[in-house]
Amino acid sequence: MELFSVEFLYALLSIVIIDLVLAGDNAIVIGMAARNLPKDQQKKIIFWGTAGAIVLRALATLAVVWLLKIPGLMLAGGVMLIWIAYKLLTEEKSHEVKAGKGFWSAMQTIIVADVVMGLDNVLAVAGAAHGNFVLVVLGLIISIPIVVWGSTLILKWMDRFPSIIYIGAGVLAFTAAKMLTGEKMLASFFAQSALIEWGLIAAIVAGVLFAGRYKKGQSAQKEQSSQNAA
Repeated sequence: MELFSVEFLYALLSIVIIDLVLAGDNAIVIGMAARNLPKDQQKKIIFWGTAGAIVLRALATLAVVWLLKIPGLMLAGGVMLIWIAYKLLTEEKSHEVKAGKGFWSAMQTIIVADVVMGLDNVLAVAGAAHGNFVLVVLGLIISIPIVVWGSTLILKWMDRFPSIIYIGAGVLAFTAAKMLTGEKMLASFFAQSALIEWGLIAAIVAGVLFAGRYKKGQSAQKEQSSQNAA
């Protein structure tokens, strides 16, 4: 993949979108973990907590990029990412985070929460990067400041404009499909015809979006029925 080619820029845009959609609530976790600290320590814990989370996420992503080169893991990663895209549309995220009682307690809470919440993000970014370490680093550099300082605004936009979630899920599903078609073990199968490759990609993206919308509609109907019964 050539630097700043159309393919490179598309992959970079995908990584930024993935980071914003999947990591948009991390700054809220950081804020909640630090809320019991004195005012003069809150800025420090936000800075160092974010820095620690970024370093761990970067290392984890680079490790996953390397691991995905092992035959069969690209296929497994693609299947996992399809499930993550579906969950993005159907599951409500929880921000029940224990507030830190001291600087290091809050720091530990932030790092652990980011590791747990960031697993889907790491896999998605690694898949979108297609083994390009420069893309991983650039994606983090561009998206982390936006996430840290604009996550609250991003979350409000997602609540107000649900289509943003569908765009993010679509990007995830597309990335997952490209991981499946890029698996070396299946290369001979997809080499037969571009129609097979793009047909599968279209089916996966459409299937995830349809299934997610259907599940969300079913949940909304059940909630409405419960309210009417009450």
